[in-house]
Amino acid sequence: MSKNRVAALGLICSVLLAACGSGSNSGASEGDKSAPKTEVKKDPYTLMIYAAGVSKEEFDKRFRATLEKKFPHITFNYQTSGTGNNITDLVTRGEIPDIIRTDIPTLRSGYLDLNLGVDLTPYVTKYKYDLNRFNPVFMSEIKDYTRDGKLYGLPVPPFFPNVLYYNKDLFDKFGVPYPKDGMTWDEVYELSKKMTRMDGGKQIRGFSANLTGMLRDNPFSQAILDPEKDGLTDTDKWSKVFSNLKRFYDVQGNEYPKTAADDMNMFGKGEAALSANLHSVYLIIPPEINWDIVSLPTMEGAPKRVSQRGPAYWALTETGKHKDEAFQVIMEMLTDEIQMEDSKQGIPTTLNNKDIQNALGSSHPIYKSKNMKAVSFYPPTDPTPKRKPGLVDVPLSSQQSAVSAAFLDYVSGKADLNTSLRQLDEKLKGLVEAEKSKKK
Repeated sequence: MSKNRVAALGLICSVLLAACGSGSNSGASEGDKSAPKTEVKKDPYTLMIYAAGVSKEEFDKRFRATLEKKFPHITFNYQTSGTGNNITDLVTRGEIPDIIRTDIPTLRSGYLDLNLGVDLTPYVTKYKYDLNRFNPVFMSEIKDYTRDGKLYGLPVPPFFPNVLYYNKDLFDKFGVPYPKDGMTWDEVYELSKKMTRMDGGKQIRGFSANLTGMLRDNPFSQAILDPEKDGLTDTDKWSKVFSNLKRFYDVQGNEYPKTAADDMNMFGKGEAALSANLHSVYLIIPPEINWDIVSLPTMEGAPKRVSQRGPAYWALTETGKHKDEAFQVIMEMLTDEIQMEDSKQGIPTTLNNKDIQNALGSSHPIYKSKNMKAVSFYPPTDPTPKRKPGLVDVPLSSQQSAVSAAFLDYVSGKADLNTSLRQLDEKLKGLVEAEKSKKK
């Protein structure tokens, strides 16, 4: 998510507090006449942690104090992405991190294909680490991606659930009741028609959306590229997704603007009453917008669950010289204590812990007055099915661009529904062939 979308819908990036780890009394108990146990002094060393797209300031505020207290003999060298400092640059220079923050879109190209992959299963067994504490959706996603029985990472917040934003001032001005949690897309469509109107010579749009998010994180968890064969998956479901969104832009006065960015920016300008978008601490909403959120609408025939962009994953690297202790560092960064502090600052947890989920935004100056329960009104939907092993895959960014372009052709009248989906199928097949040619 780009941090420089000044007018984009989203939420003010919060100051994230580092959680303090709890110490333990290692001295002899009172009355113990035996000599106190002497702890073995550990040799100091530097551990490198790499997380693309996460600033040093964020890492320090969320993790550093706890890690330095828990592991005083380790110097933590944190690196993030940037010009000349992407993971491929680091590998080329031989500056390979001990711990890397990967995600599903880059798991192969930015981790496995670089021969960095480490199966965490032996470490989970050795340290009796409870994987059931995590939401099973996020565990399934990383396991399903490779389908080789190995576990290449543990889910770290944030993930980005979809919600429906609304402008309270516009609803008040027009005397229309606010939207509610648990609405359907049909109900929201009727509401958007009521809110689409001219106001003092200014066009107010009833609905806007983060198009990429709505297509990628669709109600059916529908893959773009078919998991079993080359081309578009399940045309019938994609027809429903396209048709559902298009009708909002068929309303007079709510026509689709020139670009997807224009559509997403409408809410932040106070020109849209509703906007379907991600809950994210990385985006900015202007303080003059009086907003709140409700759960993302549900679609007939689709599960009553919230679609979302999944989390990132902490992973070890094959070249790391301190894998056991690096795994313990990962364990520390995923504790209930740190995730509780994250949640209080508006970062959704990857854990099943209801207390942590319910604390979302409770200490944040803006979120604490919002309907943050909308984020977890429905449980996260199942992960999007991944490509079958042996089939050539296409980067998710390329798939997203292709499906967005197809929808824009449809919503702008350049192509009818069947034509836009047929062209999307052909585009995806071409992308697969291009990837195949790279491997020859």
